[in-house]
Amino acid sequence: MLLNNFIVFEGIDGAGTSTQIQILSDRIKKTQLNDRFFFTAEPTKAQTGQYLRKMLKGDIPVKNETAAYLFAADRNEHINGKLCTEGNILVTGIQEACTKECIVVSDRYFFSSLAYQSISCNAEVPRALNAFFPLPSLLFYFDIEPKVSLKRLGSREYREIYEKEDFLNQTVKEYKKILKEYSAPEKNQGMKTVIIDATASKEDISSLIWKEIKNSLNLPIL
Repeated sequence: MLLNNFIVFEGIDGAGTSTQIQILSDRIKKTQLNDRFFFTAEPTKAQTGQYLRKMLKGDIPVKNETAAYLFAADRNEHINGKLCTEGNILVTGIQEACTKECIVVSDRYFFSSLAYQSISCNAEVPRALNAFFPLPSLLFYFDIEPKVSLKRLGSREYREIYEKEDFLNQTVKEYKKILKEYSAPEKNQGMKTVIIDATASKEDISSLIWKEIKNSLNLPIL
């Protein structure tokens, strides 16, 4: 199923998805569309997501398969939970928001689970757990080499458990397999995928994103 008005940013750690979502949010605040847009991320800000963030820091060690289940559980609340927002930040309830003609932009979605969890456990586990989540209408994939993305993370106070070059090299390969798989019409259900050169300037990337969003969602020229 395709979920209209749902936009997803994907890419490995350090690809720049969070930066571009912030730029987009700042742009939207200056328009009359501000009340229609919500921004969110996975793991979520819900209790399920807070647990996952501790796991990603390495504070709560779990089996790889358990991590796949936890991500799927958090995603179920994200998509199917009751609509809960904090300003223009959406905590849970993507489906409800989109059906109310709101536009939801998420930093990561199930494509991340298919890429990351397929390396650390049996690939069929994340596929089965995420098989029934709807597709976004627009998917942006930030393409970047792990060597470059990890340099961007160099100044952070800590590294998450997946932020290792060898692991991210495998993750990029998995992402590209997934993108190829979902390029087939019978698989993408009308989802549009835009590949972004994540090494381009922030200004060029944000302009491309805004153009694609306006065209895909038939938004007024602002």
